[in-house]
Amino acid sequence: MLRRSLGDKAVKMVLAEGQSKQTTRNVPTPRADRARYCVTDEEVLALAGHAVTVERHYGRPMDIEWAKDRLDGLGRFQPGEILVADTTTPDWEPVMKTAAAIVTNRGGRTCHAAIVARELATAVVGTGDATAQVPSGEAATVSCAEGEEGRVYRGTVPFSVSRIEVADIARPRTNRMEFIISEDVKIRPLALVHPEKVTDRVARAEIDRLTAGYPSGEAYFVERLSEGIGTITAAFWPKPVVVPMSDFKTDEYANLIGGADFEPVESNPMLGFRGASRHARPGYEEGFALECRAMRRVREKMGLTNVVLMLPFVRRVAEADRVLARMAELGLVRGEGDLEIYAMCEVPNDVVLVDRFARRFEGLSIGSNDLTQLTLGVDRDSETVAFDYDERDDGVQEMIKLAVEGCRRNGIHSGICGQAPSDYPDFAEYLVTLGIDSVSLNPDTVVKTTLLVLDVERRLAAQSGRP
Repeated sequence: MLRRSLGDKAVKMVLAEGQSKQTTRNVPTPRADRARYCVTDEEVLALAGHAVTVERHYGRPMDIEWAKDRLDGLGRFQPGEILVADTTTPDWEPVMKTAAAIVTNRGGRTCHAAIVARELATAVVGTGDATAQVPSGEAATVSCAEGEEGRVYRGTVPFSVSRIEVADIARPRTNRMEFIISEDVKIRPLALVHPEKVTDRVARAEIDRLTAGYPSGEAYFVERLSEGIGTITAAFWPKPVVVPMSDFKTDEYANLIGGADFEPVESNPMLGFRGASRHARPGYEEGFALECRAMRRVREKMGLTNVVLMLPFVRRVAEADRVLARMAELGLVRGEGDLEIYAMCEVPNDVVLVDRFARRFEGLSIGSNDLTQLTLGVDRDSETVAFDYDERDDGVQEMIKLAVEGCRRNGIHSGICGQAPSDYPDFAEYLVTLGIDSVSLNPDTVVKTTLLVLDVERRLAAQSGRP
């Protein structure tokens, strides 16, 4: 099991009693039923097993349906229209094939509408009130090209289409690094460990709501975090996926549900109690233990050993040793089960002592945002001095060069994460000339920057005389 979601389940379908012909009707779902999952893990795995058996028989992925539904009143729907409904069922599929787009009140990313829409149409699901807000017969535009949230606009919105055959683009030697941040848990970890210490009634109620269906707050955190990471990691298997341990600042943790009761107030959280300094010290030890439990669940229970763990904002060598020792106590031993551990290189001390840090990790990922901040002495959260924040400054680029050279000298992986490679083509070109191993990019710049990287690599190859 990689992921589960407790849906709203506002209504349920039951057999209608006292009629000569067996029919069904919808009734409100009792609160107790809404607080539990519709199917058990065992049932999910059984269904998945049947699906695998069917796919193996036919030798290809198959569209397999197992739910029963007899509600169907779509005779008035015309091809090319937008289908707006409370939800959709398998019976609607013939109509959905002719729809220009699909919009539903209820459902999530794995609901029937979303699954079918991947092949048939654009879909926005789980809007809550689309049937009330989108009048029948009115022109509208449905867009899923503006981030994670889909949008429905009144009227016909003009747009343009650019087509690029990604399969025809060669893979550059500089790989792309993927990261995942575990913010979607929503609740501050220690508020789950010690809910009795949460003083805000609204926060307590929200914690109770989110953790419904879980045996404990700790189990909620471990399962939610591991499922989020597992979903991404499974998609890229067997390629390595680098996952940083938490690096929230005190103000960011305080903004999580229940966080205000556990966080100190700092005058400059950007340079305060964050990153590796939290992971093995009082004030977050129990939270870090939950993070490590989640990582072990991904690697050991899910079998996704392509996860590479990374320590963020490591200030000192002694701090690195302390956190690595704590991880080992919690069952995450570097080298055991092919476990690799990276560190972020974003403090000037990491660059100055790069040879010592390199002996403790399998790779360093240069955090250009923080390294620029600390090299230039510019608070990247401050709008007042934003004019002095520039990753392309000579001093910053020299720091990056020293870090990449140090990684190569010690035979470990070098990468970079941050905004600069996506924003500045010349910066991405500089990284390639340094021989960096991996670069992280914003999704909207992947194709453009990949083409640039390939061009730079071709020029470097020509200059060196190698193919």
